[in-house]
Amino acid sequence: MFAPLTWFLVALSLAAAVFAVVLAARDKRINWTLLGMLGVIEVALVAQLVVGIVQLSGTDRDVSGPFFIGYLIGSLIILPIGAFWALAESSRWGAGALAIACVVIPILELRLYDVWTA
Repeated sequence: MFAPLTWFLVALSLAAAVFAVVLAARDKRINWTLLGMLGVIEVALVAQLVVGIVQLSGTDRDVSGPFFIGYLIGSLIILPIGAFWALAESSRWGAGALAIACVVIPILELRLYDVWTA
């Protein structure tokens, strides 16, 4: 597992969550800046998926492959669902739902890191 990418994803996801909470507190809808941050996170998650699969195929560690791949794929689908929900909801709760989706990413990343290093 490429640890700097994991910690980059954790930091950027938490920053996006804080930004979404600020938008929700100000009763604003999500904006292009936040969507751009989500795009960067999603590209990094795709890169992590590729790196993770390559490293899993070449490792002799005792890593649970189905759990590892499941966490990689699960982290990919959380943000698009949250973004779709935020765009569909015209109140502050859209940004709130996106903030929750952004908090789920660091949780999945830390669990993925645990599965890899265990």
